[in-house]
Amino acid sequence: MSDENLSLDTRSPWIIDTRELGRRAGQSRSLHRMAPVGTTLGVPGVIVVPEGSEIELDLLLESVVEGVLVSGTASASVTGQCSRCLDPTEEEVEVELTELFAYPDSTTDSTTEEDEVARLVDDRIDLEPTVRDAIVLALPQVPLCSEDCQGLCPECGGKWADLEPGHGHETIDPRWAALVERFGDSPADGPDQKA
Repeated sequence: MSDENLSLDTRSPWIIDTRELGRRAGQSRSLHRMAPVGTTLGVPGVIVVPEGSEIELDLLLESVVEGVLVSGTASASVTGQCSRCLDPTEEEVEVELTELFAYPDSTTDSTTEEDEVARLVDDRIDLEPTVRDAIVLALPQVPLCSEDCQGLCPECGGKWADLEPGHGHETIDPRWAALVERFGDSPADGPDQKA
């Protein structure tokens, strides 16, 4: 047994034993389980699947000529911060999975690079890298608390949803600022207007 084989902890919910499929094409079995997140996934401070949470796996394992085809869904709760108003957000992310785990010495195994296809190790599958990559890619790049979030007022930083209707800040056109300062005129009046 190689060092790589020893690294697959069969007690981990991420490691799936495929021996019962028997390498007979057409054999299949369903798999439903919760698997723990060992390291935070995502972009901290933006959106993450927190360490210690769980990912729900609902999968079908099918024995095919070249290996074991894993298909189904993985779902997780994600937390983050709205990119417009900075409020905390929580949502569910679900990803579709379809991954071939090649048998050692199969044609797929011998004709692909190490990182091009997943492989079975001692008739076991490590689902964690596949699920982790799929979920991280599915995380929204611009998380929002709601699609119609108006964000923050650029002048005072108040959340638009909490501000009074008609909220605004009077700004003076820099071209009129010196005259307004000297004469006290309103910028709308301009220097040529009579009171």
